[in-house]
Amino acid sequence: MILHPAIIAFNCLGWIWKKTRAYNLILLLLTGAPWFVLGIWKGWGYCICTDWHFRVLTKLGYEDLPNSYITFFIQRISGVDVNANLVDILTLTVYVTALLLSIAVNLNARTAKRIRNPRQ
Repeated sequence: MILHPAIIAFNCLGWIWKKTRAYNLILLLLTGAPWFVLGIWKGWGYCICTDWHFRVLTKLGYEDLPNSYITFFIQRISGVDVNANLVDILTLTVYVTALLLSIAVNLNARTAKRIRNPRQ
């Protein structure tokens, strides 16, 4: 219950700090690859971490798990039954926003570095 939310939080916010921007972009791309590539065969939004996490939760006795870890997490933390489709839309929106911001700040940093040091 710590690693998965930490990955999600870093995906959402890691672009903010200069020292973590490159790692954030890498993790966002590693997160998106299974969603969109493996998702062709396993279903849109397939997440390796969710698959692993839900296998563990099933062995711990959890039943009727939703398709999305984020849906599960929100329901577990708040106790509120949320609309899974809305959560999926918001998840994709936040992911794409974080990815675009991460790309922008990483490109901006590279461009600024080239301007400061044109010979490198």
